[in-house]
Amino acid sequence: MKAKNNLFKVAAFSIALLGASSCNVLDEPQQNLVYTDQTDYTITANMNLPLIGAYATFQARAWEQYPLIAVRGDDVNAGGLGDQPQFAETDVYNYTVDYWMYNSVWQGIYGDVLDLHSAMEQISKYREFAPNPALADQYIAEIKTLRAFLMLQLSRVWGNIFIPVSSDPSDFLVMPLSSKNDVMQHISDQMDAAIPLLPNQRPNQRTDITGGVTKHTALAIKALANLELKEYQKVADATTQIISSNLFTLEPDYYELFKIPGKLSNENLLELQYTDLGQPSGNQTSYLFAFFGPQSWTPAVTGAGGGWGFYEPSMKYIKFMLDRGEHERLLTTVIFTDRGIDAIKADPNYATLPAWISNTTPDGDVFNNYSRAMFASGKHYLPSNQLTPGRTSYGTNKNFICIRYAEVLLMHAEALTRGATSSSISADAAVNLVRDRVGLSGLSGVTAQQVMDEKFAEFSYGMGEPDTTI
Repeated sequence: MKAKNNLFKVAAFSIALLGASSCNVLDEPQQNLVYTDQTDYTITANMNLPLIGAYATFQARAWEQYPLIAVRGDDVNAGGLGDQPQFAETDVYNYTVDYWMYNSVWQGIYGDVLDLHSAMEQISKYREFAPNPALADQYIAEIKTLRAFLMLQLSRVWGNIFIPVSSDPSDFLVMPLSSKNDVMQHISDQMDAAIPLLPNQRPNQRTDITGGVTKHTALAIKALANLELKEYQKVADATTQIISSNLFTLEPDYYELFKIPGKLSNENLLELQYTDLGQPSGNQTSYLFAFFGPQSWTPAVTGAGGGWGFYEPSMKYIKFMLDRGEHERLLTTVIFTDRGIDAIKADPNYATLPAWISNTTPDGDVFNNYSRAMFASGKHYLPSNQLTPGRTSYGTNKNFICIRYAEVLLMHAEALTRGATSSSISADAAVNLVRDRVGLSGLSGVTAQQVMDEKFAEFSYGMGEPDTTI
């Protein structure tokens, strides 16, 4: 690693959270930049190439990024406490200075942010010659939206972070840290600039870049940032626009939403897209879902691979869901082992469990007992019978949903129960749409706490979804 990683070490380790380090690297090449001396920016037919590269950068999430972001919630335990103690400590917000995961997540996401800046800078050069400058503006707005989502995740982990303004990593040596509130305001402002320039469609309606970001993706990210700021009227205003568009609907089958049938659903506003091209071998793009998979299972399709067992739904979440009489969401979100079922029953209050709770999934995969965890995450599970024949890696070909319409509805409801107003639907109506999808009865006079409970039930273990301590 040369300039890019070393410069990030200087920047990252300069904050108290990660200790201190130093490295004389200012004279080394800036490796994150794409050198374009030979690029002919008058060939504007190539203007989409930096955009395609930006999407590829965004989709290529390192496997360790999501677990570190997500493990801090009350919904999940760090599996394998004995052999990954520093990951387990993150579960209780004890950040260890020299743990590799923090440095990897910090460097990896900031590296991607700088690459996105580089793509915007290249498109700006094409724009000078473009017959349709508005298209260049749209491309830049799309990349701003991807960047905003990554910045949101960084600030959720560390709070105060740097706000890059260019693709030059040496800026990190002189720029100050920005407070979490300033970062969230920056994200909101960036989305205000992007929203008018983006397509007024669902992501799955785009024909140029299928699943690409749209106006509504940016509105949702604006709402997320303002929810962190407790700017509830701004949350309501943004979610009202999405709801009033009448473009989005909840996927009827909650269980299948997180599997192959849910890819590019009408519910999804942002997702990481992967594919094996429907072929038994050869090229593919995939997230490494093995982190979440069981160490031992008996798949319905012989030969399907298992996982590492490092990610475990919490007993708190399971009992919370049992107390609510949840079926479809608990069945989807938690996969049980016999050892886990016995552990639940050890509590006299849960000695009798619903008959459907089993170590066998609805698709016939059996999760055996294994050492690192008693439960597995159903949202990161792809049934072995949905694997492309010939593919065996756990979860391969599955997408990773980042923002869903259900989240828009519940952000909207939360904002209204905290004092905001809206010209679209009521808090009751928003919450009840989400509840009706999973067979729960409607509520009347919804309170803020009821909305938070609904978010905890709906969003646990989802990428980018509310930090469910959360």
